[in-house]
Amino acid sequence: MIERVEVSVFTTTAFTAVDPHGHRHPSAEHEVREALLEITDSSGAVGRVQVHPDQLRPAVLDSIVKPVLLGADPWDRERLWTAMARKQRGSHGRFTDRALGYVDTALWDLAGKLADLPVWKLLGGARSRVPAYASTMCGDEIPGGLSTPGDYASFAKELVSRGYRAIKLHTWMPPVPGAPSVRADIAACEAVRDAVGPAVALMLDANHWYSRTDALELGRALEGLDFYWFEEPMEEASISSYRWLSEQLSVPVIGPEVAWGKHLSRAEWITSGACDILRAGPTDVGGISPTVKAAHLAESFNMDCEIHGDGSASLAVLGGTGTGRWYERGLLHPHHDFDRVPPHRLAIADPLDDEGCVSLSTAPGLGDEFDVEHIRSHTLERW
Repeated sequence: MIERVEVSVFTTTAFTAVDPHGHRHPSAEHEVREALLEITDSSGAVGRVQVHPDQLRPAVLDSIVKPVLLGADPWDRERLWTAMARKQRGSHGRFTDRALGYVDTALWDLAGKLADLPVWKLLGGARSRVPAYASTMCGDEIPGGLSTPGDYASFAKELVSRGYRAIKLHTWMPPVPGAPSVRADIAACEAVRDAVGPAVALMLDANHWYSRTDALELGRALEGLDFYWFEEPMEEASISSYRWLSEQLSVPVIGPEVAWGKHLSRAEWITSGACDILRAGPTDVGGISPTVKAAHLAESFNMDCEIHGDGSASLAVLGGTGTGRWYERGLLHPHHDFDRVPPHRLAIADPLDDEGCVSLSTAPGLGDEFDVEHIRSHTLERW
């Protein structure tokens, strides 16, 4: 029986920062606020997941999450997920799919600990090791960073030397002057293909700013460069625009990345012919539970489902279902040490081996190693 549901807001340090348009870049070390959701069972087992402090505010926790979870059997994840999802309608946008996903993910971590098994084993145990692709940060104006096509080419060669056999580019976005630019995107893609040769799989995430005609021009260039997929070049609310684009390109169009609607909207994308590869992730569709549904949905249509985002929840889905060719590892940048362990953790979730793969944790639950003592000593508030 679930006895306690708590969120602890704590301070830690970070080496990245988000620009005014929401894109992450390297930064000097600085203090940030993070949060930890903990769901405690009567046995003493605790399901944990790191959350954004603004996503699970006290009012949401008290009015939606706790009334559903407290006193419930933690094994009833499907019933609990459905009950919380139905309460979203009256939350006036306060209880987002991302927040729902945090709770569902913590319940899966708790289940794994109760069963003394990794979550990926509970989900099916399809594989214990997953190839990773390097997912870059967006372009910038940092000297020696990602400010020119040549910078992208140099960084791509470095990534290949680390073991990656696939790379996804995020190119320039506002507030960089002149961004987004089809011409600049094509130049970066050409430079990277020239740098790494034909054996490395390449993808582009264009971050949804383009019109249909711009997206088509960029997609035609990617066809000539033998890119593996083309991601989010337009606003995803327009499914017909993606169907129009997919019908004209041979490079696979992947989506949706952030479209609202959980696994249900993914079904609409498939049946509408709006994508060639499905996209879903625990933070996008409301947790591990609906992500698994999306993966099996794609499988039923003989489609790949690539999992969006890094972290232990994404790894669990990849290991448990066998869906997807790669794990998204990033965001990466020449001036950022992605493998540096932050103070509130004891280890990173996804160490990369020399062959460009990530092995699934054998620890019970999701395998995240939080420094609980550090978090407790740096907690600002708890609700």
